[in-house]
Amino acid sequence: MVSKAVAKYVQSLHQKKYRQRHGAFLVEGAKNVRELLSSALTVERVLYTAGFAAAADGLALPAGLPADEVSSDELTRLGTLQTNDAALAVVRIPDEQPLPTPSGELLLALDQVRDPGNVGTLIRLADWYGLAGVLLSESCADAWNAKTVAATMGSFTRVPVWQRPLPEWLAALPAQVPVFGADLHGDNVHRQRLRPAGVLVMGSESHGLTPEVEAHLTQRLHIPGRGGAESLNVAISAAILLDNFFRHE
Repeated sequence: MVSKAVAKYVQSLHQKKYRQRHGAFLVEGAKNVRELLSSALTVERVLYTAGFAAAADGLALPAGLPADEVSSDELTRLGTLQTNDAALAVVRIPDEQPLPTPSGELLLALDQVRDPGNVGTLIRLADWYGLAGVLLSESCADAWNAKTVAATMGSFTRVPVWQRPLPEWLAALPAQVPVFGADLHGDNVHRQRLRPAGVLVMGSESHGLTPEVEAHLTQRLHIPGRGGAESLNVAISAAILLDNFFRHE
């Protein structure tokens, strides 16, 4: 059992204001914690069950890292998952890397994507396609929300993330940088010969791109459908579009 002070600190990180205040976030579950321990991120503390330690062949932890063996019930009470019989870690939010100008590589930008599961899945997609990183508008879900981190399935350790006022950032890009966005009235994406350079902007499924962001698009892309579904989930849409960017690589 951890101390009351440790328990209070861990539970405070459920909230964005305390993550920002302490500069730390939570990583939960077996896969994400294992990915974390093999990454360059700074870990403050690990809480783990006996079962997780045994399954991980002894759970090799860095020397001097505070670590506590706890029950799965205590781990679940301290974290955000409905059940957690593996591990939980407190991690320092990494220093922000320089934000590149995406002239020779592709960067994914998200406009008001408020669901943390979608944001996490989009970060995972960026990892799969080797993108330069993910830029979040100010109204997106927090990249360090525990649900966002869980949905990345470990990609949070590899993908740079930035948060910026998206319209202003797009306006400041050099004129030659292409800015793509999904649009029902755009060009059929399957008929384009796209190259992975510039910015792909994705909006929420329910609202699409905001007018302030849409004004900066240089090409609108449409995913043709044949059925009766009204729309596609933003992560599914992004996967289809990204695949077309790399189809001819």
